[in-house]
Amino acid sequence: VHLVESGGGLVQAGGSLRLSCAASGSTFSDTPMGWYRQAPGAQRELVATITSGGSTTTYADSVKGRFTISGDNAKNTVYLQMNSLKVEDTAVYYCQASTPYRDYWGQGTQVTVSS
Repeated sequence: VHLVESGGGLVQAGGSLRLSCAASGSTFSDTPMGWYRQAPGAQRELVATITSGGSTTTYADSVKGRFTISGDNAKNTVYLQMNSLKVEDTAVYYCQASTPYRDYWGQGTQVTVSS
């Protein structure tokens, strides 16, 4: 399974970004996926998850109402729409795929929110 994230960048507080995670070697329709983030000096934390096929989503309390995770079966891609961004959202964002055998991770994409 190979995951490639894109869409990170520099944005002002209050702005929006959409992250993409393109998967190969597995299909979004049968693999639960998630977004995690890691700020400098902090542990990696869960941001959002989506069940295989996209029927159920979960969010960290810190992003509820601002972030939306979604998936496109045809493109085998998972997205993270991030609105009303805050300085504290600054981190490297990682895509994760959970298979019965192991978890797979992308290389990460940097999101920087300036005040």
